[in-house]
Amino acid sequence: MIETLIDLVPAQAIAEFPVNTFLESIVVDADNTLFITSHYEGKVFRISADGAIATHAAIAGKATGLALTPNGELLLSGWDSKDISVVWLIASDGTVDLLTELPEAIFLNGLTRLEGERYLIADSYRGAIWELNVPTKTISVWIEHVDLARTSSEEVTPAVNGLKIYNNFLYASNTQKRQIVKIPILADGLAGEPEIFLTGVNIDDFAFDIEGNLYGTTHIFNSVVKIAQDGVVTTIAQLEQGMAGSTALAFGTSEGDRTNIYVTTNGGMSFPPATGLESGKVVRLEVGIAGLPLV
Repeated sequence: MIETLIDLVPAQAIAEFPVNTFLESIVVDADNTLFITSHYEGKVFRISADGAIATHAAIAGKATGLALTPNGELLLSGWDSKDISVVWLIASDGTVDLLTELPEAIFLNGLTRLEGERYLIADSYRGAIWELNVPTKTISVWIEHVDLARTSSEEVTPAVNGLKIYNNFLYASNTQKRQIVKIPILADGLAGEPEIFLTGVNIDDFAFDIEGNLYGTTHIFNSVVKIAQDGVVTTIAQLEQGMAGSTALAFGTSEGDRTNIYVTTNGGMSFPPATGLESGKVVRLEVGIAGLPLV
């Protein structure tokens, strides 16, 4: 990790799960309901604004990335029970339908909406980003590039991982290379030539605020960092704030909650801290700047 400033923000755990729960992804809908994937359980949990936790959906396989659709449905990437890469569509009532199989994909991960009903999905081991058209259930490679790939096929750490769009650029974390890649979005939603936005920082998932600051989970480094557009990195939460195995984050959406970030953790399952493995948590951080509105 590159040297960072430290400016810790208020933190509060709002939900806790048993030890060895690998909370993987999070999205927040328009009424501030949190949806969270539990990777190995193949579940999507729902946490309502009053803090009630329920199982929203379950699949036979492993759950990774989540994205919200404009009509309140969820897209879920992962593997089925036969280890085939797939994308599921989850209705607002939790009904799960298989949307498409991707036998040529290796490790589907982060999901984000490109435009309309087109979505982008990171493939962490192939070093590619897929484009999914939901109505037609078709999928194709949006971009495949060395900047999105691992340094070696022997590496087990995911390469391209989190995906978010800001100011007509797709930002993609390459966790294995400790880089953030910036890809221009051209006419018709095509991919331009990638460039390295930042190197030396371990980012899993991330989100932007309205000023263009990037907030990222560092996973094995048990923290959340804020990265300004000029590249200055500030640690805003650490292990003591409940960040053991910080995996993903998202801004709140309701009035009065848009300046809060919700962080999921796995308690350190990938690389246990010296203090020992912790429970999986959802932690709210008060960052003071509003997140980007839902699109």
